[in-house]
Amino acid sequence: MYRARVAPSVLIVATACCVGLVAASHTFTSTWKAPGTGPLDFAGKKVVALVISTDENLRMSAESALAREIAARGPKGVAAYTLIPREELTDKDKARGWFERTGVEGVVAMRIVGVDKQRSYSAVVWSSGYYGNFYDYYGSSWATVTPIGKGQIDTTVAVETLLYRVSDATLLWASVSETTNPKDAGAFMKEFVKVAVKELQKEGLIKGL
Repeated sequence: MYRARVAPSVLIVATACCVGLVAASHTFTSTWKAPGTGPLDFAGKKVVALVISTDENLRMSAESALAREIAARGPKGVAAYTLIPREELTDKDKARGWFERTGVEGVVAMRIVGVDKQRSYSAVVWSSGYYGNFYDYYGSSWATVTPIGKGQIDTTVAVETLLYRVSDATLLWASVSETTNPKDAGAFMKEFVKVAVKELQKEGLIKGL
């Protein structure tokens, strides 16, 4: 069982960004892999980069950066904002239609989940409730988004990163990371997507990553 301590502040997938000279550092405090999940071959297949945030500029720039990192490693990385109309984005049923009609094979979803109390992440969390099905997660997570704003020095931002297989909406891998003192939201997310995709590579979840 893995436990993650999530520090105050929040969302995006976010929270407070800080001011200061201390460089941001990213640490994966909790990871989970679905039982029986082996190497996955998404090479040449469409994998969507989804960042759940009410900040449009942040969401679009982060999705573009994440899509580029995915594409650089074999799959066809696609930013969700280029696929789903903004007015339909938070409707899980309408979004599902876009994922299915456009032949999406996988989704890498990110959301900042930093809160002001300790939260535990374990197999129990990710194998039950709305996490187990991509479209249940999709519908619920948009309702719990907190805009990123300015914060204080020594702020810790916790980011949830998930990998779903779209054909059966199954969660394959999940993680929570903590980042200390990001300089600003845009720079933080552009840097973090690289770290997250490298973690997928290290886990051997996608052939070629």
